[in-house]
Amino acid sequence: MRKPIPVGLAALIAIYFLGGMSARHEISPWPQLSAVKKIVVGEKPAAPSRYTFDDKERVIGDESKTAVTCPTQTDRTAVLLILGQSNAANYGGQRHRSNYGARVVNAFDKKCFIAASPLLGATNTRGEYWTLLANKLIASGQNDNVILAPLAYGGSEVARWAVGGDFNPLLVDTVKQLHDSGYRITSVLWVQGEADLVFGTTAEAYRERFMSMVGTLRQHGVEAPVYISIASKCLEPSNGGFKEHIPDNPIVRAQLALSKSGHGIREGVNSDALLDGDDRYDDCHFGGSGEEKVSRAWLDLLRGDSHLVSSR
Repeated sequence: MRKPIPVGLAALIAIYFLGGMSARHEISPWPQLSAVKKIVVGEKPAAPSRYTFDDKERVIGDESKTAVTCPTQTDRTAVLLILGQSNAANYGGQRHRSNYGARVVNAFDKKCFIAASPLLGATNTRGEYWTLLANKLIASGQNDNVILAPLAYGGSEVARWAVGGDFNPLLVDTVKQLHDSGYRITSVLWVQGEADLVFGTTAEAYRERFMSMVGTLRQHGVEAPVYISIASKCLEPSNGGFKEHIPDNPIVRAQLALSKSGHGIREGVNSDALLDGDDRYDDCHFGGSGEEKVSRAWLDLLRGDSHLVSSR
């Protein structure tokens, strides 16, 4: 016959499980106890990081970066302004670095760094495929040098890029910094749309806001073609997306219409159609195989682009 558990031990077990449950679900008394601990003990200092972020969580500094003299632009230099949300930023499943040293650089704040994931100017600290694309552009003989200038924010909707949006002034500033560095943008690569599908943006509103952003670029001297990706797929609630994806949706219809509207706008990579489930490591963001496919598709689009121009 079992002996009864002493009252004291039973109380300790109860307190243990109560504490665990309250901590897990942030219910009383855990928040109150945590607040008291912060007052008595103080906040635990954050561990040092090699990265520096701005108030919008962009990576603006990385101690591991190698600063170099910015290459002089010639008619064989690609200057790529990269805009959009997470799949244009540093959310990739595989990191990359320049295979050609200072011939592939990440331009940021009027400085140049040998390109390596993550790129300065975009959110998150994972991988990206723009450096892989730059390596391919040089390997193909298309370019001698590639300048990568990303301005990309995870989860950003198109309205934030239009006139009146909080990213529009940063877009103007990025264009000005490139110009002051002696660079003329040769291609604008736009990878965005997933957030707007979730938010229910209409096709008409998407077109209007995108054209507002393009208008900002044109007003500030960017004559380069603007490639608009066909991008709307980001699944699962953990990514802020849906359970299933419907290919024919208002965002895709807007993107396809814009790519045929003139104004120097061209169709970019259709990642919705190009990538399958295995190419996205979390049903949304590109894994290594996805980065390879997308960079190859961008290479095909940019190869022989007649809009590559030399700096003034």
